This record gives sequence, C-alpha cells and structure tokens, in this order.
Amino acid sequence: MSDDAPSTGAPLTGDAADVADEPAPPAKPAQAQGSAIWREIKGLLWVLVAVLAFHSFVAKPFYIPSESMMPGLLKGDRLVVSKYPYGWSWVSPSFHIFPHWEGRLLGKLPRRGDVVIVTPPGRSDDYIKRLIGLPGDTLEVRGGRLILNGRPVRSQVRPPALIPIDPNVPCNLEFAGSIVRSGGREYCRLPIVRETLPGGPSYDTIDLGPSPGDDYGPITIPAGHVFLMGDNRDRSADSRFGLGPREQGLGGPVPWENIGGRAEFITFSLDGTTQIFNPLSWFSALRGGRAGTSLRGQGD
Repeated sequence: MSDDAPSTGAPLTGDAADVADEPAPPAKPAQAQGSAIWREIKGLLWVLVAVLAFHSFVAKPFYIPSESMMPGLLKGDRLVVSKYPYGWSWVSPSFHIFPHWEGRLLGKLPRRGDVVIVTPPGRSDDYIKRLIGLPGDTLEVRGGRLILNGRPVRSQVRPPALIPIDPNVPCNLEFAGSIVRSGGREYCRLPIVRETLPGGPSYDTIDLGPSPGDDYGPITIPAGHVFLMGDNRDRSADSRFGLGPREQGLGGPVPWENIGGRAEFITFSLDGTTQIFNPLSWFSALRGGRAGTSLRGQGD
C-alpha cells in the first residue's frame, strides 16, 4: 500500500468506545418547558394576589400630596393606613374595584379625632382628613371656631409652628406663612390653634385668618354619615365645601362606607428633591425626625 492511500484508521477501544456509543441526551419536550414557565407565572400571580389582598384588607402605604393636613402631615410624608379598624366596605379593596354598596362588613364607627382616608362620593380618588363629627352631632363653624352640639370646641392658641422650607413646603402665597431664618436655615412660620374634641384627642390646626370655610352650618349629621375637616383649616377642601370641580370638597357629611381606613404612623418623608436617576438623592431627600411619628393623636 502506498503512502498516498487513504487510511481507514484503527477501531476505537476502551473509554473512547464507550463515549462514542453513548446516546445523546433527549431534548426537553417543548410542553415541559412551557409548564415550567407557567408555574413561574402562577407563582408570581399568587404573590401579586397576596400583596393586593394585604393592601385591601389589612394595611397599605399612602402618600400625602398636599398641605391640607399641616402642621401634623406635610406634603411628601409616607404613612401606613390600616384597613380593618372600621370593618370593610366597597372602598376597601385597592383601586376600588368593587361596585358601590351601602354599609360595612363588621363595621365600627370611627372615633372623633381619627385621621382617615376617604373617597369623595361619586369619585375614585382618596383624601386624608380628620373625623370631626359623628352621626347625630350638630356641627357649626363660626368665625373659624368649631362648635359641636351647641358648645364651642376647646381651643388654645399655641406658639407658631416653624416648618423647614423645602420644595414640598415652599412657604409661598398658597401657604400664607411668613419666612423666618434660624441657624442658617429658612422656616415657614405658621399660626397654630390646638383643638380638643369632646372625648377625643388634641391636635394642632393652622388658622391663617378669614377664609370661605370660617362660617358653616349649623347642620345635623345624618345617620350613617361622618363630618371630616383638614387640620390646615383655611387650605383644606373637606366636608365644608361642595363636590364640584371648583371647590373639590366632600359635599357635606360623607357616608361612612366611603371611609377607607385609619392613618397610623409616618414611615418616612421626602422633601421633594428626589431625582429618579440619582440614587444618592433618594437618601439626601429624606426629612429627619419624621419616621415613626404616630397619627393617633393625644388624649385629654
């Protein structure tokens, strides 16, 4: 045989033969791969359902978008709202996915002074206000002073609040406060009146002077309704004002099934300087000293 003749090679032996004879692993059926993906999707869906159920029936976070509850709550505060203290109603589920029905499941009336989340009648957004009047109460406001059941609510002028100025508290014409400087920082100086409701907590309100909401009523709150007001009395669209697009209030006493929950405590607060694409600003924007602040008020 010449050197140019093709070589057939020697037969494989030993380990090499075993490797050559071993069959290739079977390809995973497409159906099995699809089942694995579907299991992952179902797992994520169950997590989503659990989160929504917790938000709807136990507690959810809430963001303060305005100055209507100053001085206790500032724009930029994040807080926890519990859903169960008053029972459940059509507004309890997240996104208000249920149709309206009257009454509450395992219902319990709020107490005067509670800070609550409320859905205005005929709307789907949420407000945060303080509960002032219960069913059967006669309520009146005269010269900015609150009168319940014929008796003026105890009030006391307190030292002004000094709230640090930031993009969420600019102390402009809308706030109607005066700017003061202390320790190299600017503060918004706001006049404070502390109210104490009958059998309820004490809390601070802001009284900026004469305003359209300073005279209201008298009215008697109907059965199954509650009366709500903001602590920033001259900058709050609440039960004293109509539901229309101009006033954007609550239209008088609100059906108690429109109460979505009770505000419990502040988790953290942002001053308005957060930049989405700058993680460092997420920390520098935090307001110190507000996390953990209770919103349940102080008793007599």
